[in-house]
Amino acid sequence: MKKVAPLFLIDSLKVFAALLIILHHLSSYGQIAEDARLVLPGLMTWLFEYGRYAVQIFLVMAGYLAAQSLSRYANIQFSANGLLKLILNRYLRLFAPYAAALIFTIVCAYIARFWINDEFVGQSETLAQFLAHLFFIQGILGLDSISAGAWYIAIDWQLYSVLAILFVTFPRYQALIWLISVLAVSSLLFFNRSGDYEAYFIYFIGSYGLGVLAYLASRFEDPGIRRLGKVALILIGLIIAAASIQQVWLRNILAWLVALALYLWGDAQYPKEIVQKSIGKAIAWGGQRSYCAFLIHFAFILLANTLYIAFGLHAHESGTLAIALMLGVVTTSAIAANYVYRWIEVPANKLKV
Repeated sequence: MKKVAPLFLIDSLKVFAALLIILHHLSSYGQIAEDARLVLPGLMTWLFEYGRYAVQIFLVMAGYLAAQSLSRYANIQFSANGLLKLILNRYLRLFAPYAAALIFTIVCAYIARFWINDEFVGQSETLAQFLAHLFFIQGILGLDSISAGAWYIAIDWQLYSVLAILFVTFPRYQALIWLISVLAVSSLLFFNRSGDYEAYFIYFIGSYGLGVLAYLASRFEDPGIRRLGKVALILIGLIIAAASIQQVWLRNILAWLVALALYLWGDAQYPKEIVQKSIGKAIAWGGQRSYCAFLIHFAFILLANTLYIAFGLHAHESGTLAIALMLGVVTTSAIAANYVYRWIEVPANKLKV
């Protein structure tokens, strides 16, 4: 199998978005967040309010990479059996590191409950809740999330499954582009503005669909499809701009800008001047491990807050100490992500139906 060359923009966005979402959660949960706000009120408030927008980056990239993967079957006679294999293999690819992170988070939450009485720790997990998470249906069933990022993995699988069905159903892609465009606009302007749809793909397919269109408009081999994708991408941008006259939705604007960046530079290789330097190696290393860092970091937020309370450090109300613990969470999350990636994610990628 031909080895896929690392892509600079993709890896950079993965590292940036993963770090931003970790900092967002650190600014949102526990006594550490409250005390850190005493020292850096502006930064902590910004992370709390806007750090969540990193999800838009993840969604657009996921759509782009899913389209890249699924477009390989454009000229192949495909069967329902082949479609089912695609969907199941996506589940297997997500499952192993996700399940490991869930179990670790459950252990950390159990320890935390001895000292922390806070809503973000939650009640003791039930077997039904754990099984629902393993099958990515906890949101649909209305169950509490075990980890702060678990909902995203469930949505990613929903979105990939729907996209796989659409790619197989509309093999000529012209109708596919218009359908995805309609779904994206409907999501961006209606479904994404109501919490009633948060557990379903339709809430997120706006950003995801922009990533799909960015790939088809820039990298697909058929020039006709590229032109049509480009038209759809421009039209959605104009619709977002027009809708912003009435009310500005920053996440929609951000999603379109990320899609535009991927359209322009999604296939850019690492610049020669940094590829062998520390910064280039760090981005490549972090890009590979960003998924595992996203999965595992909440457990370390639980542990850091537990240490902060259990040893009475919170009594000092030291913002400096709280910030030091936040940096410790980022560091330990990166270290743990490295081992989850090497020991679980990489071996599990060989599991296929």
